[in-house]
Amino acid sequence: MVVEDNRDMAGLVELHLKDLSYEVEVAFDGTEGFEKASSQEFDLIILDLMLPGIDGLEICRRIRAKSHYTPILILTSKSAELDRVLGLEMGADDYVTKPFSIRELMARVKAIFRRVDELKTVKNEGKQPTISCLDLTIDPEKRKVTIQDKLVDLTAKEFDLLLFFAQHPGSVFTRSQLLDDVWGYGHDGYEHTVNSHINRLRSKIEKKPAQPEYVLTVWGVGYQFVEFE
Repeated sequence: MVVEDNRDMAGLVELHLKDLSYEVEVAFDGTEGFEKASSQEFDLIILDLMLPGIDGLEICRRIRAKSHYTPILILTSKSAELDRVLGLEMGADDYVTKPFSIRELMARVKAIFRRVDELKTVKNEGKQPTISCLDLTIDPEKRKVTIQDKLVDLTAKEFDLLLFFAQHPGSVFTRSQLLDDVWGYGHDGYEHTVNSHINRLRSKIEKKPAQPEYVLTVWGVGYQFVEFE
């Protein structure tokens, strides 16, 4: 579903999604979008943040309060950094800033579907084991993280990033590699996305974010998760 009040933009996005053989529904305001999201199940919601009726952030929050998980890709203006951060904190899986290229948007959509398919494959192959390191415990099946048995509230992407790190302890990854492996796309200029996610992740799981125990910086290269047995 595409929730976008600019009818020309919504029509353009709808057209290109249909060219990729996706079935598409469009809502032109937040109230209609949330009503559709509440009454139907979608494989992906492309959600503008600045909407008449219910705004995109509130829609994102309400969708994430439901038990059924639906991937969300938010659309936001380049200047609205706070809204972008809030959208990710509310549980959006990814974002694209306006003005955007259709090619980039379609690449992000494909990347989200690839990750969903990978998760389904892993789930069908059997239960993923719980990962424990120091005071941190990660349950991949329930997508739950605890520190000293206290639940840590992570966004979808923060969880994916942490799980990827924990599944490769000691391995060093560049920002570009993390974009490819966690976000599913490589794009020059988006390394700041990795930085901002790691900073927010550290603020939630580290006792002293400036002196991290789990997600370590390898100066001049990238990041690594602490080695553990």
